[in-house]
Amino acid sequence: MSHTVSIKVNGKSLEVDGSKMLIEELHKNGIAVPHFCYHEALGIDGNCRMCMVDIKGQKRPQIACNTPIKKDMEVSTTSDMIMDVKRKILELELINHPVDCPICDQAGECSLQEYYMEVGLHESRIDINHKVKKEKAVDLGGNVILDQERCVLCSRCTRFTANITKTHDLVIANRGNHACITTFSDTPLEAKGYAMNVVDLCPVGALTSKDFRFAQRVWFLKTDNSVCHGCSTGCNIYLDHNAPKYEDDKIYRLRPRKNLSVNGHFMCDYGRLSYKALNENRFFNTEIGNHSTLTRIKNLINEHKGSIYGLVSASMSLENLICIQFLAKKYNISLHASELSTQDESFKDDMLKSHDKSANRTALKLLGINEKVLDISKINESSLLLNFNNPDYLQEKNSDLLSWVHFTPHKLNNNCLNYPIPTFNEEAAAVINHNYHLQKFESQIKHPLPALAFKESLSILCDNEDLKDRNFIWQYLSDHHKSFQSIHHENIPLDGMIIEDWS
Repeated sequence: MSHTVSIKVNGKSLEVDGSKMLIEELHKNGIAVPHFCYHEALGIDGNCRMCMVDIKGQKRPQIACNTPIKKDMEVSTTSDMIMDVKRKILELELINHPVDCPICDQAGECSLQEYYMEVGLHESRIDINHKVKKEKAVDLGGNVILDQERCVLCSRCTRFTANITKTHDLVIANRGNHACITTFSDTPLEAKGYAMNVVDLCPVGALTSKDFRFAQRVWFLKTDNSVCHGCSTGCNIYLDHNAPKYEDDKIYRLRPRKNLSVNGHFMCDYGRLSYKALNENRFFNTEIGNHSTLTRIKNLINEHKGSIYGLVSASMSLENLICIQFLAKKYNISLHASELSTQDESFKDDMLKSHDKSANRTALKLLGINEKVLDISKINESSLLLNFNNPDYLQEKNSDLLSWVHFTPHKLNNNCLNYPIPTFNEEAAAVINHNYHLQKFESQIKHPLPALAFKESLSILCDNEDLKDRNFIWQYLSDHHKSFQSIHHENIPLDGMIIEDWS
């Protein structure tokens, strides 16, 4: 049970939770404490000794990660003695380190690099010829590459496979200067499909992503807060992207973003690598920006009014679904959202993966959009089909088809008009996961030939300029749907919020 106590840190009084370990409250109050082995999701290990602090009344320095908070304790994180201890620990860490920062993927994000520049000795007392050489560029499997010489033996990766995935893929072998991380019995690293999390956990450049390796310098990347669309869990992610000179803006990696209510600190490898599809085969058709083209579409819809079937994807954003509902109401369109292809029981696990590989199915229920299995006979009876990126429908008849898609269709029929729709990384919007957790994402990658804003094209088709305004859509949601009463996109916190199902 938490209880507030007063302590003094570097001469400043703080009110902290007396039930926590010292390092947790120091970090919470913005006081930097160098550390390698400690991690919030992995708990205390106490092997790196970098988090040493000076506590009044103690004979020797204490590790902050395993020191309980006591009332009125006085702590120093910057005393001369503590700074000297940290320098000596760093010197030990660097005895056999290759110091290859210029070619290391971790440069710019490396704890060892940062701590050394802050408190380290800036001259080496080690003869480079006496360094112990270890294996380099070891392919562990699971899309992870190991450089044993860079490893500081913090044991984060071994604890992840032992305590989180419980697969025990990684172990520390040998002793002394020859100790190193390796796979158990030389079996590939799999970690139940969560192997790449060890790359995020590694505080140095020992474990790197085969996928990201030598692809981009991290200081060139722009980072957006987003939500993974790989399944209905909706893991919070950082979306790192960049537009190199003369090239299109593209995603280079996805990383988990901490949200204890959704995904904790981790994400699955499937979701992490899903960015590749977002970079490939994007469909851009600027003709949709031509008002005469939209007028022709509007005339076609009017011509078939009363005999139109509409299909939507269960991964479309909340705002886009509302705009489609406006279109359906105006033109008397029968709207459905069945997606059998996104239901995959074999994909589900006991960690984060859901059997539902769509991002926003919960919103369909809350908005009252029909999810029943598609009745192909009724679709074939319609004279016009509107398909908003639903992956299940394959055209087998000669009726007219208007299709809004993310990617270039494999088959372009003569009677099929295809128009671009932004992917989730190209818009600011919201989705709801299977636990009714409403989350917004702000990633807005720009392209030289961007797809016309989807809401803008529908506003023209609906003769409703308000649909271009995100504020109008959220006010409409609040006024017309019980689940969204008094909710606005601007007041959704970064880690989302639970909404109620009043249906």
